Amino acid sequence: MAFRSIIRIVGMLIGLFSLTMLPPVAIAMFYDDGGGRDFLAAFIVTLLIGFILWMPNRHSKTELRVREGFLIVVLFWAALGSVGAIPFLMSTSIDMSFASAFFESFSGLTTTGATVIEDLDSLPKAMLFYRQMLQWFGGMGIIVLAVAVLPMLGIGGMQLYRAETPGPVKDSKMTPRIAETAKALWYVYLCLTVACMMAFWLAGMSLFDALGHSFSTVSIGGFSTYNDSMGHFNSDVINFITVLFLIISGINYALHFSAFSAKKFSFNIYKEDPEVRAFIFIQVFLTGICFAMLMNHEVYETIEHTFSQALFQAVSISTTAGFTTTSFADWPLFLPVLLIISSFIGGCAGSTGGGLKVIRVLLLNLQGMRELKRLVHPKAVYKIKLGNKALPDRVIEAVWGFFSTYALVFIICMLALLMTGMDEISSFSATVAMLNNLGPGLGQVAVHFNEVGDASKWVMVMAMLFGRLEIFTLLVLFTPVFWKN
Repeated sequence: MAFRSIIRIVGMLIGLFSLTMLPPVAIAMFYDDGGGRDFLAAFIVTLLIGFILWMPNRHSKTELRVREGFLIVVLFWAALGSVGAIPFLMSTSIDMSFASAFFESFSGLTTTGATVIEDLDSLPKAMLFYRQMLQWFGGMGIIVLAVAVLPMLGIGGMQLYRAETPGPVKDSKMTPRIAETAKALWYVYLCLTVACMMAFWLAGMSLFDALGHSFSTVSIGGFSTYNDSMGHFNSDVINFITVLFLIISGINYALHFSAFSAKKFSFNIYKEDPEVRAFIFIQVFLTGICFAMLMNHEVYETIEHTFSQALFQAVSISTTAGFTTTSFADWPLFLPVLLIISSFIGGCAGSTGGGLKVIRVLLLNLQGMRELKRLVHPKAVYKIKLGNKALPDRVIEAVWGFFSTYALVFIICMLALLMTGMDEISSFSATVAMLNNLGPGLGQVAVHFNEVGDASKWVMVMAMLFGRLEIFTLLVLFTPVFWKN
C-alpha cells in the first residue's frame, strides 16, 4: 500500500476543498453579516492542513490500484467531513459542540440534510450559504469533481470513480476517458442547478434563496435556509418546481447525458429504461396513497392543497431529499411510517439520491419471482432480464450481498443508538434517515437532532458515511484481506 502517495493525494484534495470556504466570505461581505472573518480563518486552517499533508510527500507518485482508490475515497470523505466542521467550530454566530459541528458537516456533505440547528432564521447569510454549498458538492461527489482534474495531479482516476459512483453498475462510462466522464457528469449537474435556480427565482424566491435551494434540491440534500423548510414559502408553484427537479435528479445522470448529447432530444431514452419506469411508478403510487388517506381524514381544506401536500411529501421523502412543507410525522395512521420506509428505495443508480437504489430493489423483486417459479419447476432454467438484456448471476449475487450487508449495518447502527439511550421509534427512524441519507425522522428526531446526545451523533455520523459510500466502499476497509499484499 502506497501510504505516502495516498497522503499526498488526500492533502491536495483537502487543499482544493479549502477553496469552498471563500464564496461564503464574499457572501458575508455583500450582506455585511459579519461572518466573513470566520470563514477566512477556516480557509487558512484548512489550506494549512492540506499543505502539511502534501509537503512531506509531494514527490511520492505511484499509480493508483483498486485498493488505494477505495482507501483514498474513505479517507477523503472522513477528512472532508472533519475539515468541513471547522467553520461551524470557529463561527461566532453559532455555539456548537464538537460532535454537533461534525454532525452538521457530515450531514451536508453526505446530502443527509439532518440538522442540529434549531433557529436557521437567525443565522448569517454566509453560514446559510455554506450549508447549502456543502450539499451541492456532496451531491454528485466531490471525488468525481476531483477526477476531472486528476490528470493535473498526475494520477489516474478510474479507481476513484468506481469507489464513489452510487449504484450497482460501476464500470459503464459515458465517454471513453474517465476525466471526460467526470466533466460530463458535472456539466449535466451544473445545468440542472442553473435551471432549478432560475425556476425558483421566477416563482418568487429571492436570488439568494433560489441559489441555496437549487443547491439542496439538485443534490437531493434537503437543507433549507429557513426553519420551516419549503413550507416557509407557502407556494404550490415552488412545491411543484421542487418535485420536478427532485424527480429529474433522482434519475440516472448517465441517461440525462445520453438524452441531451443526442442530436435530437428524445424522451424514449427514459421511457425505455426499466429503472426509470419503476421509479416513476413508485412516486405515483405513494402520492396516490397519501392523497387518498389525507382526503379521507380531511386533513386539509381543499383538494388542490391536499394533492400538493401529498405529492410534495411523497416525492421529497421517497427520493431521500427530506424537504418538508408540513410536519408529515403528524399525518394520520400509517403514512409517516410508509414515507420513512419508502426512503429505503431512494433514487435510481447514478443519481444523487440515497437509499438502496431502485435498480437493486427491482432486481431483488425479480430474483424473488424467479425463486417462486423454481419452486414450481425445479429443473427449469430462468434468466433474470432487465429490459431485453439477460443479467449474469454475478450481478444478482452482488445485489443480494449488498442487501444482506445493508440489513446487518442497519441493525448494528440501530442497536448502537438504543444503547446510547434513544427510544425505539427515534432510533429506528434516525437509522433509516442516516443510512438512506434522508434527514428527518420520527419521534425525538422529527424536527431537528439538537436534543440527541453526543454519543448518538457519532453513531449517526458513521451511518451517514456508510450510506453515502454504499456500505461496501467503507466496509471493505475492515476486512483482513484488504490489507494483505
